Amino acid sequence: MGFVDRFNSAMRRVPAWTVYVGSLAYAGWVFFQGATGALGPNPVEAIEHAYGEAALYLLIAGLAVTPLRRFAKVNLLKFRRAIGLTCFFFVTIHLLTWAVLDVQALDRVWADIVKRPYITVGMAGFVLLLPLAVTSNNLSVRKLGQTWRQLHKLAYPAAVLGAVHYLMLVKGWQVKPLVMLGVILVLLVLRLPGIGKPRRARMADRAQSRA
Repeated sequence: MGFVDRFNSAMRRVPAWTVYVGSLAYAGWVFFQGATGALGPNPVEAIEHAYGEAALYLLIAGLAVTPLRRFAKVNLLKFRRAIGLTCFFFVTIHLLTWAVLDVQALDRVWADIVKRPYITVGMAGFVLLLPLAVTSNNLSVRKLGQTWRQLHKLAYPAAVLGAVHYLMLVKGWQVKPLVMLGVILVLLVLRLPGIGKPRRARMADRAQSRA
């Protein structure tokens, strides 16, 4: 048995709920650090950024599930729903931290969404993720059928918008947001039909499409 087989076998014994527990624990730990002054002179901003980065990491993890299975035979499909829902959780508390603890006024929240491009981009990503979170259940999968798969492709533009939001938010050209945007774009390219197929298989697909 190779390393990948042993890894997949080990992952089958790990319940998906550990993703929820770990995410809640991290969110609570970050908030506790902020409340006790461990995050510096601006704890609200630090909490806000930590939650936003966690959401982006989870977006990347969710996008990586299919390419990992396709190219490396690593099977993490059982965790994909939990990753997606915890990603939405972090996006939501990132937004709430900004709106409730930072801005603290509904009219200013709306004004910032309209006037500040990086916030507009971030809100657009949140809006795209909202229907995905609502339909991330077995009932929606059964009711929507193939439409469910098409709907959940909204995760692709949402991921790009999230990375662009981060890139616009930081001051100057910093490495981390550029790397995260690059990783997201690579993961999206790897999902394109035909990527990774042998040359003969790609030629056969083209010939069949022209027939």
